[in-house]
Order: sequence, then C-alpha cells, then structure tokens
Amino acid sequence: MPSTTFFFTFLFLFGTLSAASAGNFFNDFDITWGDGRGKIVDGGQTLTLSLDRTSGSGFQSRREYLFGRIDMQLKLVPGNSAGTVTAYYLSSQGPTHDEIDFEFLGNLSGDPYTLHTNVFSQGKGNREQQFKLWFDPTADFHTYSILWNPQRIIFSVDGTPIREFKNNEARGVPFPKSQPMRLYSSLWNADDWATRGGLVKTDWSKAPFAASYRNFNADACVSSGGVSSCGGKKGLWMNQELDATSLRRLRWVQKNYMIYNYCADARRFPQGFPAECSLA
Repeated sequence: MPSTTFFFTFLFLFGTLSAASAGNFFNDFDITWGDGRGKIVDGGQTLTLSLDRTSGSGFQSRREYLFGRIDMQLKLVPGNSAGTVTAYYLSSQGPTHDEIDFEFLGNLSGDPYTLHTNVFSQGKGNREQQFKLWFDPTADFHTYSILWNPQRIIFSVDGTPIREFKNNEARGVPFPKSQPMRLYSSLWNADDWATRGGLVKTDWSKAPFAASYRNFNADACVSSGGVSSCGGKKGLWMNQELDATSLRRLRWVQKNYMIYNYCADARRFPQGFPAECSLA
C-alpha cells in the first residue's frame, strides 16, 4: 500500500471573504433529530450519533459553504452493523439540489464496510462509485475529505484520493457550482437495501449502534444571507488539482478497492453511458 500522504498545489486569490476553520462542535453544528441520540461531548471536541429500533439521529452545519475543503474524522459502527448507514455529505435544498456524498454501508462482523459515493447536480444523481477500504474503519478514527472547487470534486480518505469528478459543463454535464451547501451527517436504518442489497437485516439485539466524529475542519468559503464570499469578482477562489503522484494513488485505489462504477454498468445504461463517463 502506498503512503497516504500526498500534496496538492493551492492557488488562493484574496478578496472580501468569510472563511471557516477548525472549531468546536457546539459552535459549528446543530443536532437536528434523534431525540437525544446525538450528543456533543468532550467539551465540544467529539460528536456521537446513535441508532436504535425507535430512531436514528443526525446533525447539520450552521454554515453553508460554496467551494473549499471539508475534513472530518469518523469512527464507524463496530461489529455487526448490517442494515445501518452512516451518511456524511454536503447538500443544498430543493428539487434541483446539489449534493456530494460519502455513505458508509454497514456489514456483518468480519466483512468489510462498503464506502458509497455519489454526486448530484441540479437534482440529478445516479453517479455512484463504491469502494472497500484498506483498513478497519471501526477500530480508530480516519479522515474523510471533500475538496470542491469550480473545476473538480475530489473525495479522499486519510489524504489518499479515491474519486475525482471534473467539471465538464462545456460538454453538457451539469456541475455543482452555484448552490451553497451545508454539511450533514446521519446514522439511520436502511436494511431494505444497505447490506447485500437488503438481504441482510439489522440485528436489533446489537443496538444501540454508534458512530463518532472529531476534528472537523472547513477551509472553505461561507455563504451568509444569500451572499457568498466566493461570488463575483471578489472573494477566495480555490484552484486545486491532483499532481502526478496523487493520480497514481487514485488509480491504485480504483484498481484494487473499487467494487462498483456506474460508468462500467452496461446493464444499467443499455442506451449508452452518461456523457461524463467518456470524458473521465
């Protein structure tokens, strides 16, 4: 396995901006549902979500972001987590919403988790790629990152890129670029589809199930009152791309750990693959 350390090149143009950075869960997030099953502990340094037969739980960021890098460390539900989903994603609202998804699909004890990724633009998703991880994501915290700028979206795990979705608007492919998004996370029951297509159901004798979060960091532009720090001619614009070493690591992950790619699913697209598949 290659080193999980790699470098990006940053280009920052400074103007009038509002930037978010590492903080405290009490300040940065609201627990939005779960009737007490979501908790902020350790003086605001850790957040936990839990799921039982009655309900799951979830939280959302107080800020909306338009471009930047979002990092969060997660430790997933251990043991028999079949049927559970831990979702961690950016999303806007409405029928033409944009969304950038990490979803962790639970497993039977001893089986690997499935990491499910997706990108929505203008309300259209169906761009799934799925991976197995090269470590046990329940044994310790690991960093899951979303880089989002006007040129590309990059999903990374512990600094290793696993997926890149480029802006191909010039070829007619919608790209998320104008709708600010909040960060959301939830732990919920999806045993109708999450584990082996719904064949393995949630074992409620193992409840409550719990996932933990720490070390949130947003190096991102913030939208406030409908005005974004990244709008117009002023603001902070992030221009970041993968270098040759990072591209090799991306290909290593996709060769060895990708288990599903919508751009290779001919049965799903008998009339031809989506346009971006030929542009990858």
